[in-house]
Amino acid sequence: MDNLLEDVTRQVSEVLSEMMEYPVKILFFGGKENCDYCDQTKQLLQEISTLNPGLYLEKFDIDLDDEVAKQYHVNAVPAIVLAGLINEETVDYGIRFFGIPAGHEFTSLINSIILVSRRDAGLNPSTKEFLSQLDKEILLRVFVTPT
Repeated sequence: MDNLLEDVTRQVSEVLSEMMEYPVKILFFGGKENCDYCDQTKQLLQEISTLNPGLYLEKFDIDLDDEVAKQYHVNAVPAIVLAGLINEETVDYGIRFFGIPAGHEFTSLINSIILVSRRDAGLNPSTKEFLSQLDKEILLRVFVTPT
């Protein structure tokens, strides 16, 4: 089992090293009550943040840091906000993970870190043009279950 963990760590480190362009801030929101998987999620993010010098982890308590949670529209824990870091300014791209990013969601987390780092969602020009013409905000949510 340890070899698998070491292998995954090595692979993620290599991918981040090859693919990341700009710094990424990872904001973790946990809580002391009603927070299944908070400790595991925080531990996972701590380990990921050590794999590349362009990753910065900040930890918050949803109750003690309620203003920060409101700023990032976090209302459940555990929660992860992925943001760009440009000239020491945090740039929120609206990417959130609620719950522990285990299984296939782990890959989605790593891919999202890379997208934020590149400051490009990888959309084709016609899609970008279409989206630029929207006249109201749209909230897109993707739900996954471990079953």
